[in-house]
Amino acid sequence: MADEERLIANNRRARHEYFIDEAVEAGLVLTGTEVKSLRAGRASIQEAFARVESGEVWLYHMHIPPYDAASIFNHDPERRRKLLLHRREVDRLGGRAAQKGYTLIPLRLYFRRGRAKVELGVARGKRQFDKRESIAEREARRRIERAVRRR
Repeated sequence: MADEERLIANNRRARHEYFIDEAVEAGLVLTGTEVKSLRAGRASIQEAFARVESGEVWLYHMHIPPYDAASIFNHDPERRRKLLLHRREVDRLGGRAAQKGYTLIPLRLYFRRGRAKVELGVARGKRQFDKRESIAEREARRRIERAVRRR
């Protein structure tokens, strides 16, 4: 129970669209209404990505809908959010993301010990033939599993 995790959002398309080379856990800087909306399980990270700008990592296009019970002090659903990482991690991720073809994408959004965390992946985009190859491998594994179950 000390290391309890509660999943809020999962970016399932990320593993289909990208090769994930490395994953890092980062904290999020949020406002109160954003936290309340996340606790209600409402968020989308499908279109989100991260960038390293002047020594800080920022998460763009993560959609956290406005909290219903909040008044005029609600947050902007699509605002950029700062990620909390150690300096060495920021430098390493910045160097990796600067390479041609690499980007930083969120894989999961979850609460760990009451704090909102995001799992950030260093990803390289797949081409169409890579996606077809992945689908073919997955189908082959399913056929093998079915055959084993039948015997």
